[in-house]
Amino acid sequence: MLTKTFLEYCIWGWDNLPRTLLMYYVNFISSPEGYFHTVICNSDEFKGTAVGHDLHYIAWDYPPKQHPNILSMKDFNKMVKSGAPFARKFPKDDKVLDKIDRELLHRSEGQFTPGAWCDGSSEGGADPCSSRGEDSVFEPGPGAERLRGLMKKVLSWDYRNGSCSSLGYDQTKRDWYVPKDS
Repeated sequence: MLTKTFLEYCIWGWDNLPRTLLMYYVNFISSPEGYFHTVICNSDEFKGTAVGHDLHYIAWDYPPKQHPNILSMKDFNKMVKSGAPFARKFPKDDKVLDKIDRELLHRSEGQFTPGAWCDGSSEGGADPCSSRGEDSVFEPGPGAERLRGLMKKVLSWDYRNGSCSSLGYDQTKRDWYVPKDS
């Protein structure tokens, strides 16, 4: 998630860093995956606002951490324990997706994920969302406590303090470097 102020900086680039990095990243296949992180971590004004977590559970290959592993039933408990509201990468129509729908989202096949706006009955397998109440009502679901725990962790100063320490870009030398405190 990016703030309006940071996006204005990326567009107007009052110190030319965003444009310099944009020219560099134009040659990458997956440039959106690194561009904003690099800009924010190399801007004195914004690097203290960076949080090094994208709210996804991803099991990476090892080595070299370039491609996510395909998730399956064996990863279910680790996904839930992570508190992350998103995960990747799943095979199409895998059983773990059905388990997520059933156990975490409380969704029946072919139905919406029920929320506070659903005021119908689910008796006999009926869709509780076939009758809707106030659609602006939001109440925390079963995963809210897991998400709250993750957000508390990633927004803590101890966690955020190291979010921008792995690689730097020296604009004057136009070169990458590893900071000495890494």
